[in-house]
Amino acid sequence: MNPSELTKVRADKWLWAARFFRTRSLAKEAIESGKVHMNGAKIKVSKELQVGDTLTIRQGHATRLEEKTVVIKALSENRGNATIAATLYDETDESVVQREFFAEQRKLLNLARPDTKPDKKQRRALNKFKQQW
Repeated sequence: MNPSELTKVRADKWLWAARFFRTRSLAKEAIESGKVHMNGAKIKVSKELQVGDTLTIRQGHATRLEEKTVVIKALSENRGNATIAATLYDETDESVVQREFFAEQRKLLNLARPDTKPDKKQRRALNKFKQQW
């Protein structure tokens, strides 16, 4: 079916086609676990998406969780290359600002780490210091 003829597409197929998830089964798991919301409400895998719907998608794990809010621009059941997938949706400005803010915060947290691991002598000194207290 030609993408321009589509009026509705299943949520798992669209998320896979738009390259938010590598497989449809991963998209299905994300939807079932409540990581995908449409207009603020949880959806089911078989939910039919239309142009203009707003999706909130949480990806990643606890230390690097990203939340994207996208508006569907086009529908597709087939997975294409990344440039085609990028034309299927628009990310909201608030979502972009929020993701950049959290990325900057993660970078700042990593600045407190030392550049290298302690060597054997330094580890022994640290253990000796910790035992004194």
